[in-house]
Amino acid sequence: TRAKRRPTGCRAMNNRVREILGALLAFDTTSRESNLALIAWIGDFLRARGVASQLFYDDEGRKANLYARLGPTGPGGVMLSGHTDVVPVDGQAWTVPPFALTERDGRYYGRGSADMKGFIACVLASLEAFLAAPLRMPLHLGFSYDEEVGCLGVRSLVDFLRASAGKPALCIIGEPTDMRPVYGHKGKLAVRCRVEGHACHSAYAPEGVNAISYAARLISRLDALGESLAQQQDSRFSPPSGTLQVGTIHGGAALNIVPQSCWFDFEIRYLPGTRPQAVTDALGDYAREQLLPAMRKVAQRSDIHFQTLSHYPGLLSDPQSEFARWLAQWCGSDDFTTVAYGTEGGLFDEAGVATLICGPGSMAQGHKADEYISIPQTERCMAMLENLCAWMRADPSDSLR
Repeated sequence: TRAKRRPTGCRAMNNRVREILGALLAFDTTSRESNLALIAWIGDFLRARGVASQLFYDDEGRKANLYARLGPTGPGGVMLSGHTDVVPVDGQAWTVPPFALTERDGRYYGRGSADMKGFIACVLASLEAFLAAPLRMPLHLGFSYDEEVGCLGVRSLVDFLRASAGKPALCIIGEPTDMRPVYGHKGKLAVRCRVEGHACHSAYAPEGVNAISYAARLISRLDALGESLAQQQDSRFSPPSGTLQVGTIHGGAALNIVPQSCWFDFEIRYLPGTRPQAVTDALGDYAREQLLPAMRKVAQRSDIHFQTLSHYPGLLSDPQSEFARWLAQWCGSDDFTTVAYGTEGGLFDEAGVATLICGPGSMAQGHKADEYISIPQTERCMAMLENLCAWMRADPSDSLR
């Protein structure tokens, strides 16, 4: 009899995840768009089950983080966190509608299915289990915006938790890791450099200040500084050292005009515990001491500006910690690893909330056309959440309070 009932339960679980994921995928939450319609849908979903939530809006009121908690009052407990924004589909050759769920060959297709609405769907599908019996500690839910553009949106939620007397003790971020537990990733600093020179007819080039030429000198200097990052290595990461690259450059108006303006963006992905500012400080010193005097000798108003576009810290948790041992039991794997991409984990960790990463799907499918998450991955995630729920209901001697 038991063998016959299990498939029925699995089908019901899969149907819940599919229904919720389909609703989430239908919202175009590309980072340049508002996520408020999706957030309102989640808020209604929670409210219908007796769970209140609060929102943290951006300055324009176009986007919001959602935070909710259930269970007993007071500090401690576990947070389940995920971002609601997705990357664009522009220029990608999709064979299925990107903002709708398509089920095919044991997979759920749609933008954000892996990164990371699949995890959010699993969390919401498991909510009734967490509500079914008293918990010995709080369960916190946090759904953010603008993760894909530099982990920008979640900061208001993190600041709230940092100052809260009811701050969670632990956080699981459900980024797509194939349900393998992850304890670390690098940090990232993204910077824009603007070079303002002096335009003139190219026939009189010495009377101008060529912004592109000076930008090229700065980029050459960055390449040399990037080589210094290779001197610090940590075999737990791949690649084992920090990296630096220039990703975009724009400048000039016409070939016969000495370009007045040029700007370029660069990023530093750095090992936890290292200072990316050492690179930007050295570049700033080079600009100030070597380039600006020569530029201003020709045109006094020449200048070089640096603007931080985004910055999030790395994450390096202890894979031997008690939390790590618990997560290994919940997700059914002790194969701890690191990932090359960044997450909001370092921000939660800096706020005093111990953080690990584990979620369904693979980043190999994220950010691509025909993004998908396999149904077995959602089943494994639901099993992890079921194990977590059982643990939060139990009364072991070791508590998170």
